[in-house]
Amino acid sequence: MKACVIEKSLHYKIEDLPIPQPKPDEVLLRVTTAGICTNDVRDYKGSKYTYPRIGGHEYAGIVERLGTDVDTSFFKPGQKVVNYIIEECGMCYSCKHNAENLCDAAESGKVFYNENGISGYMGYAEYVCVKARHLYHYSDSVSNEEIAFTEPLACVINSINKTNIRMGDDVVIIGGGVMGLLHVLCAKKQGAYVIVSETDAKRREIALKMGADKVIDPIHTDPVEEVKKLTGQRGAQVVYNTTAIPAVASQAIEMVAKSGTVNMFSSMHPNDPILVDAGRLHSQEIKVTGTVSPTECSFAQAVDCIEKGIIDVKPLIDKVFDYKDVTEAMEYAARPDTYKVMLKFSD
Repeated sequence: MKACVIEKSLHYKIEDLPIPQPKPDEVLLRVTTAGICTNDVRDYKGSKYTYPRIGGHEYAGIVERLGTDVDTSFFKPGQKVVNYIIEECGMCYSCKHNAENLCDAAESGKVFYNENGISGYMGYAEYVCVKARHLYHYSDSVSNEEIAFTEPLACVINSINKTNIRMGDDVVIIGGGVMGLLHVLCAKKQGAYVIVSETDAKRREIALKMGADKVIDPIHTDPVEEVKKLTGQRGAQVVYNTTAIPAVASQAIEMVAKSGTVNMFSSMHPNDPILVDAGRLHSQEIKVTGTVSPTECSFAQAVDCIEKGIIDVKPLIDKVFDYKDVTEAMEYAARPDTYKVMLKFSD
């Protein structure tokens, strides 16, 4: 099979590798389409994880072959499926307390560090073997590109679930990229009044088209003061920071209301400490939290939302490249003005 292998920073190679053989509890998938995540771009530019590496955790697949122990009443060759990509152990404290996305074993597994072989999620290849228990069905009417959007949408649904938006809440979303706009779509479904802070004028326009009620230009105005003006000086009940900038993370805390919640959805790059008024957190009962990766529940919810047309991800699909053009695709995805970029491996 063909695979997109990154051998070192800025250097992809299309390699011929053996088609993996499914273990008894696994399913062999033929990959159709795989999305490019910000983390894939970071791996391309210089990963902290080991090389060689096959990235790709946002992929859609077709069931190709079943392991000997897989229940054929659930899966059959030819079905469209998507894979939950967290290799949770099921035994650690996090797994036992409904936080399998924070599994200790997954954090230290070969997905990230493999000194004696290839690391990665393996989605940037023509075939991949996955645990049958991690698969979710899609109907044939859903496109491969939509299916490949399951994982990023599931991350956002996890974010929404952890912050308890109430109907009528003022919600601020900082950043108008793919993940920010997915927050817009989901927050509107929760009945929120959505304010988007975004530096790029075109992205502000798109945010409005996607359902945002107001947009803020944080370059030419003070975003904290603008949020206060729009919320009767109260601040927003929920603030989502989808940017990687520490200074913006600090602003997110400043613009939240009493008893409100700030979610640091994005990792920080660089991960510099920020100053926080701990006295205000105490006296106004403000909650600051974070979310990372999807839970099994939010993944299932994402499948339902895409399958049933509750969340329409199609407007966020920017461009689909042939997998052989992976370097061009990564360079395109790295641009600040693009949305979701994908690689096509098969139909």
